[in-house]
Amino acid sequence: MLQVAIVGTGNISHAHIQAYLRFPERVRIAALVDILPGKAEKVKAQYGLDCECFPDHRDILNRPDIDLVDCCCPPYVHAEITINALRAGKHALCEKPMAASLEECDAMLRARDESGKKLSVIAQNRFRKPIRDLKALLSSGIAGPVRCAQVDSFWWRGHCYYDLWWRGTWEKEGGGCTLNHAVHHIDMLGWMMGLPQRVTSVLANTAHDNAEVEDLSMSILEYPGALGLLTASVVHHGEEQTLTFQCEKAKLAAPFSTFASVSKPNGFPERNEALEAEIKTFADSLPPVPYEGHNGQIDNMLTAIETNTLPAISGEDGRMTLELITAIYEAGSMKQAVSLPLQKDDLFYTVAGIQAHAPHFYEKNVSQLELGDSDITLGSFDRK
Repeated sequence: MLQVAIVGTGNISHAHIQAYLRFPERVRIAALVDILPGKAEKVKAQYGLDCECFPDHRDILNRPDIDLVDCCCPPYVHAEITINALRAGKHALCEKPMAASLEECDAMLRARDESGKKLSVIAQNRFRKPIRDLKALLSSGIAGPVRCAQVDSFWWRGHCYYDLWWRGTWEKEGGGCTLNHAVHHIDMLGWMMGLPQRVTSVLANTAHDNAEVEDLSMSILEYPGALGLLTASVVHHGEEQTLTFQCEKAKLAAPFSTFASVSKPNGFPERNEALEAEIKTFADSLPPVPYEGHNGQIDNMLTAIETNTLPAISGEDGRMTLELITAIYEAGSMKQAVSLPLQKDDLFYTVAGIQAHAPHFYEKNVSQLELGDSDITLGSFDRK
């Protein structure tokens, strides 16, 4: 049986804990780590766990019984904790975003390669059926090549959301809604289309004057033969999140919808119901997803360790997502288009470069250790 240590017991850790508890014959939560006194003990009691609690992740690195270190901490320590775990001979699972800079991502990849251990970055939406089905539809070519992609990463967060001590600063959160909310949708877009060639972006803070970072961004992405429109937001009521691909023959979207058109002799559209039926038949034929969301990704990571195979979501996947986010921040901060891929001499390759050039919309003026309620939203793709 595998033994896991979870580092960080804030809101997102509950999704991880509940996922591990789905597989009691395969994995045991052996340790919880949190820098805030008593926080790990509280979570241990909440779930009735038989584990030890520690104040520092270094306390568990020399324990031979720990096989996997799961990092659920704020982004600014993802690289440090993950690298230390890998160098200590542990496998590593890291919450999104992978790190605070591309330089840190590259250091994490080197540590993985040098250690021979496995590294995966959380992108749990790839394990949701609507997203898996959309990827399969696009890959099949049934609708033809993509002409236009529209990504609506719409979330809503109240003003007090940024009162939490690590949120709302470039130093500790590493960015705003583009990094820590749209990261899900940017990962899905990268999975389906890869990196664009060029990015143009506008960043703004429209509703949260207790945060340095953006709460709204809009970006135009240029691909060969296609454009993309990406909106990242925490000011959209209803949190209606969609991925829509306008392809040569039909629209494909998640949550699932399709519409197909053919041209009349005068160039105006006529609905192609036969192709719509074919697309729906293809989608209906796809197998179910055995475990969704975090359950699915943690099942996949456990399987990779058990069978010595590669996890479905690699460190390179996490880096690609951060590369597009970094390009968005650079384009919005410098007010000019940015070409991809980014090079190591890019102004935004390092944490120091990002912090030196990113805009401070406001200065953070409240810093609370906890906000209390651990109930969070993880996305709307399964809403009816």
